[in-house]
Amino acid sequence: MKRIGILGGTFNPIHVGHLTIAEMVHEQLKLDKVVFVPSNLPPHKSSINVASTQDRYHMVCLAARGNPHFAVSDYEIKKGGKSYSVETVNYFRDCYPKDTKLFFIIGNDLLPTLRAWKRIDEILEVVSFVTVNRPGFKEEKSRIKVKTITVPGLQTSSSYVRMRITAGKTVKYLVPENVLSYIDKKRLYKTNQSIKV
Repeated sequence: MKRIGILGGTFNPIHVGHLTIAEMVHEQLKLDKVVFVPSNLPPHKSSINVASTQDRYHMVCLAARGNPHFAVSDYEIKKGGKSYSVETVNYFRDCYPKDTKLFFIIGNDLLPTLRAWKRIDEILEVVSFVTVNRPGFKEEKSRIKVKTITVPGLQTSSSYVRMRITAGKTVKYLVPENVLSYIDKKRLYKTNQSIKV
């Protein structure tokens, strides 16, 4: 029986925190694979300062390269429109044999909002939720059963990375080297200068 983790997000940009989450959840839950799913249009986020879907997808592919336990799906990007979790989990349910165990990985900051998710009961029939700690957020109790994974040292975020890039400050070690080179080459996040390394 396969055990597959699904890690969705804007990945604007992907950073070492995302990769650490994926690796730690893979290890602790003995997953066969963690699939990164970059969103097309996140339903709850502004599109201001969001890199193109192609750029975000390419950065995730670069970051996942070389890890045999990681994969990247362009399902939400190819589908187009807003990205809703219920559609994504149903897609992955149809991709794998019926006995596959699917785990949906989220930050614990999203835990209080789960009940408001579109067709949450249908999602719960397909996947088990796994929450990971996020900096500055305390673990909250939820009426939805979840598996909690503690990932130490996660003190960065995509918004923090973007802020530093816009200010012309270094993001070395916050994002993988190949992603850093891509951001610099493409001048992403409104930087008019090379990123300090």
